[in-house]
Amino acid sequence: MATSAYAQSSSWTSFLKSIVSFNGDLSSLTAPVFILSPTSLSEYSQYWSEHPELLVAANQLKPDENATKDEVDVLALKRQIAVTKWFIATLRSQYCSRNESMGAEKKPLNPFLGEVFVGKWETDDEKLGETILLSEQVSHHPPVTAYAIANKTNNVYLQGYNEIRSTISTTSINVKQYGHALLEYRDVGESYLITLPPLHIEGLLAASPFVELEGTSYIQSSNGYITVIEYSGRGYFSGKKNTFKARIYKDQISTINKQNALITISGQWSDKSYISKGSSTPHSKNGDELFYDALASEPLHLSVKPIEEQHELESRKAWLKVSEAIKSSDYDLIHQEKSLIENNQRELRKKEKDAGIKWETRWFDLKDYEDWINEGDNESNPDIFLSLASLSNLSIHNAPSGSLKNSKYDEGEAKHWRFNLKKWEEESEIKI
Repeated sequence: MATSAYAQSSSWTSFLKSIVSFNGDLSSLTAPVFILSPTSLSEYSQYWSEHPELLVAANQLKPDENATKDEVDVLALKRQIAVTKWFIATLRSQYCSRNESMGAEKKPLNPFLGEVFVGKWETDDEKLGETILLSEQVSHHPPVTAYAIANKTNNVYLQGYNEIRSTISTTSINVKQYGHALLEYRDVGESYLITLPPLHIEGLLAASPFVELEGTSYIQSSNGYITVIEYSGRGYFSGKKNTFKARIYKDQISTINKQNALITISGQWSDKSYISKGSSTPHSKNGDELFYDALASEPLHLSVKPIEEQHELESRKAWLKVSEAIKSSDYDLIHQEKSLIENNQRELRKKEKDAGIKWETRWFDLKDYEDWINEGDNESNPDIFLSLASLSNLSIHNAPSGSLKNSKYDEGEAKHWRFNLKKWEEESEIKI
């Protein structure tokens, strides 16, 4: 049965009352039908590479054999700028696309354990080549999505995972992101650690939710350069929404004083931003160089196999009936089809428990860095994450993404999801 305007208003009011008094993981709450997204959260990993030409750009900035030290350093800084541009380019798709296509931020379908989403970005550019995505729901409570993206033509590899934890305030939902991304440019022998910013969802009272980023995120390179990105909504840096200011420094120690910034980038991550040398804030009125125009850069959408060719664990096939019910605003059918999936998952977990079988992830492993460090292997077997976290003074623990060492969040476990290439090479059921 389709939802009327009156029913929508009543349903939204009841939902607001429920989240105000709710104490727990907001992802488990049942949202009104008109605020549900027909897309699983497992698909959100695709936003990392909707601009594949920017993803691989830094790998093409290689010094020649006879380059001087100064020339090598200039190219290293240019690569840091290129990686920063790629990251800024991911934000509009990650945080604005639902609002632009559906009129408001929607609550995604909560992936079931073992759900996967795979696809590829194809272009006619032989130099760019093909980029593939593997995404897997490695945990259900709490919900964690791990992903791996590879462009073999350019020897560029990205992996990471994401978990969100939400709390409610008077007028917004506050979200801390957990996890990080690791980006490798193997032709130039460089790696980057990327953290995820916190965010809040505004517009609840008007029943028109939208995402606004806040706080700070970091991009740390193995060459020492670090980008510090500060986010704000309307009225702080400017009178515009989705504003940010990014500063690139020679190293983490230099970040103590903003005057040490080598490069400053400022603007809107959903629109235009500008770049200038030094620590002064660039602006179009000053004639500063355009850094990135999000509205002029159309994303390249992922190609996914037809539904009939997909495995039963692939997102779009698994959620097909639920997705169709959401699009037709049929709440009864949504509840019925979601219940079938959820009950089936509960039954699978029960059977595994009764049989003494431990559920295993498909393509990702959980790596315990505390055990690894305690065994004293960090020097004989250097790890990309540990070295980059050390350079950036970031916590290695399962803290909110971007937490600093010795901060109040720098405690607890240090377990992080890592892609296992061998598992993918041995995959026999699911194909791109």
